[in-house]
Amino acid sequence: MKLAKRVKALTPSSTLAITAKANALKAEGHDVIGLGAGEPDFNTPAHIIEKAEEAMREGLTKYTPAGGLGELKKSIINKMKKDHQLEYDPSEVIVTTGAKHALYNLFQALLDEGDEVIIPTPYWVSYPEQVKLAEGTPVHIEGKEQNGFKITPDQLKEAINENTKALVINSPSNPTGAIYSADELRQIGEICVQHDLVIVSDEIYEKLTYFGEQHTSIAELSDELKARTIIINGVSKSHSMTGWRIGYAVGDRDIIKAMTNLASHSTSNPTSISQYAAIAAYDGPQEPVEEMKRAFEDRLNKVYEKLIQIPGFKCEKPKGAFYLFPNVTEAVEMTGFESVDKWVEALLEYEKVALVPGSGFGSPDNVRLSYATSMDVLDEALDRIRSFMEKHQK
Repeated sequence: MKLAKRVKALTPSSTLAITAKANALKAEGHDVIGLGAGEPDFNTPAHIIEKAEEAMREGLTKYTPAGGLGELKKSIINKMKKDHQLEYDPSEVIVTTGAKHALYNLFQALLDEGDEVIIPTPYWVSYPEQVKLAEGTPVHIEGKEQNGFKITPDQLKEAINENTKALVINSPSNPTGAIYSADELRQIGEICVQHDLVIVSDEIYEKLTYFGEQHTSIAELSDELKARTIIINGVSKSHSMTGWRIGYAVGDRDIIKAMTNLASHSTSNPTSISQYAAIAAYDGPQEPVEEMKRAFEDRLNKVYEKLIQIPGFKCEKPKGAFYLFPNVTEAVEMTGFESVDKWVEALLEYEKVALVPGSGFGSPDNVRLSYATSMDVLDEALDRIRSFMEKHQK
């Protein structure tokens, strides 16, 4: 059978690939430590689970509107007002089958063939692939390590041309944990207004900020920026609900309507039970969110200090999300491997530690390490990485 060009052009997800390799080794009986998965290791808070159970018992297991339950839209609207002082109407909200689905539908609704989307590197692996699936063209700007992995206004100006349709901003960032300040966002936003660009603001890690840092949504900085920004978010990271698959988008009503029409012909509605659980997540107590955040900050401090002591590792200390993104070019040179990708493969083979190579994020000199697991596991993983370096150092 001949496959469509659009799927043959896709690059497989590096995060899923490394997780699959690690799981295969585990199935063979090996003691594998996987630091590739992008999900909290905490269980979903009890009050959310109880709400889902209640919904099932009450028979709330039927179809819902394709764009999501009205009650959940209300919860999202209240959340946006409380967290960002932003006002939205239900017609400006769509609930989706995870934040990834919100992004996919957005690019499908927004792009025509030849439209360009500026995506700073390092980027989350699915951004460029989803743009390509919508027949758009991803254009990458390097968020330089010396600038905290963030792009500058001058870089953005240079990348814009008559085909540029949108800019993707992910703050806090996956994979770097970088956070754009309000002033940085304001300068970037002014350029987007001048050139009539749509701003795609992925804020899925907004609740996971550390050391007193605060997340700012670019949409809250002015009415002009709100009008051209589509915010993508969900409960996966903030409430440890990755498997529940509830995300959302808020923004321009015409774009949201188009996304909803797409959903009606593809997924239909997000899972009804998960939607009721998400209502409990947003309307219920937020103490579990704060507890998880404190645990991640504590792990980050401990893991970072141990990581930078490993020979050949250089790392910017992140301020958000739950990843470290060290530069390991020196480590690769010290051990004589051809590339970071080959080094990562060898680490998994010899020490059974799974990291994600930075090439999948557009940064081939780095690796991504998730600290969304217990401190005991993290300590053991770092000990194995140090042992690997000692055994293979030339």
